Amino acid sequence: MQTSTAIQAWIDQQLTNNPPRAKSLVMTVFGDAIAPHGGTIWLGSLISLMSHFGINDRLVRTSVFRLAEEGWLESRRDGRRSNYQLATASYARFQHAYKRVYVPQTGKWDHYWTLVIMSGDDNSSSNKASLKKELLWEGFRMINAGVFAHPQADTAALQNVLGRNGYAGLCTVCRASDLDLPDARPLPSLISSHWQLDEVNIAYKNFIAEFSPLKSLVQGQYLPEPAAFVIRSLLIHSFRRTQLHDPNLPTSLRPEAWLGDEAYRLCRDLYRACFKPAEDLLNQVLDPEHRQDSSLILHARFGGIL
Repeated sequence: MQTSTAIQAWIDQQLTNNPPRAKSLVMTVFGDAIAPHGGTIWLGSLISLMSHFGINDRLVRTSVFRLAEEGWLESRRDGRRSNYQLATASYARFQHAYKRVYVPQTGKWDHYWTLVIMSGDDNSSSNKASLKKELLWEGFRMINAGVFAHPQADTAALQNVLGRNGYAGLCTVCRASDLDLPDARPLPSLISSHWQLDEVNIAYKNFIAEFSPLKSLVQGQYLPEPAAFVIRSLLIHSFRRTQLHDPNLPTSLRPEAWLGDEAYRLCRDLYRACFKPAEDLLNQVLDPEHRQDSSLILHARFGGIL
């Protein structure tokens, strides 16, 4: 009983001191909880889930309406009920973003860099701005005008970014490595001037400080289902926001006191502790008509849930 009280006190403090934005949290719940169960939910069920965070039905309705306007969700009428699902056009981006959360960074590197070179007359300025923004999200940095670089790029994600922004076949993409010239500046020297790793490391430090008190409270305990769902969602919400600023550099290019691996292990351990009771709640709330068997997808997260 004491443990449950302490857990609820942590949840109450978190929601009071650092309340998540409703629209952003709805996206987290879709990505972590709804997508692997088929990706569709009745609006009334979503309102029920979000009520555990103290978010009222008006805010939920406003959030899903705006997410639908922005192309992240699609709505569908089923008699008098409204169902929401992930939009087909955004599904690949959605899956890629969450894959980065659940899969550990390997740190392996072949010492080749990926360069993306844009020409000056290949597309509209609005498309260029969108492309630059998404390349930054993928961990690239602009090392010269129209030249972006990353030492360990996800080539499948890069191809998707170029195609989605109308740049398929319009950018030069190549692999580069250092030549053995004594007077040449080595590629790894670009890290300190173009990647703000100190800021990312501070974010990881804050994440660890925020969630590490939970570890002794939840491990070895069977949590109440609503508490487990709230903790799991807040955990992924916070870790996703922190980790997506991480450019995913090879181990040899990260600072010595890098906290990303420690933050990942903490997130993994807490997620495993909350997983089963949170899933029990979802199985009660989600409509059986739309629910799909997600055991293989879910159990593969964080290197294996069980």
